Amino acid sequence: MGIIAWLIIGGLAGWIAGHIMRGGGFGILGNIGVGVVGAVIGGFIFQQILGMGTGGFLGSLFSAVVGAVILLWVISKVKTG
Repeated sequence: MGIIAWLIIGGLAGWIAGHIMRGGGFGILGNIGVGVVGAVIGGFIFQQILGMGTGGFLGSLFSAVVGAVILLWVISKVKTG
């Protein structure tokens, strides 16, 4: 998958996760950052822990959103102590 696809999936995943977790996005760069980190987390969870592969655009987007939601949840727990 090319860098452009990573950025598009990351931006969409971050935007979707932002709306799920707090009702809004984080701006384009924040969405991409949250989405790309979420894609790494989601990919690890689906492949290593669950033993499932997510292929194609929609599968990658789904795993990135799951990972981004988990990332935002962890961040919210760390911030609130």
